[in-house]
Amino acid sequence: MTNTTTRTESIERTERPWGWYETVSEVAGNKVKRIRVHPGQQLSLQKHHKRAEHWVVVTGRAKVTVGEHVQDLLPGQHVDIAIGQVHRLANLTADPVEIVEVQFGDYLGEDDIVRLQDDYGRS
Repeated sequence: MTNTTTRTESIERTERPWGWYETVSEVAGNKVKRIRVHPGQQLSLQKHHKRAEHWVVVTGRAKVTVGEHVQDLLPGQHVDIAIGQVHRLANLTADPVEIVEVQFGDYLGEDDIVRLQDDYGRS
């Protein structure tokens, strides 16, 4: 028996002012992203009308806001974000933060981001 690994497509990295993301997998009903937030940066305070998210911290210390609750998460820790829930991911440290984000919903487009506050003028 032979074990083989085949890569059928390259993963595209999308740069953002706060860092970058890569879409690792996308099928009907779910999408998996790898997200890096540079030191001192944060994503917009946002919500989604059509998707829920599950975040797992892979490296660094992430400051996560979900609704009124703010907490620091370390590698291996996770949080669930319901459809419509206000949330934010921030990196207040000197080291990069990486998470894996799993999205669930009927529509997973990037245009389902409602920005409530943004450091980069995208609100």
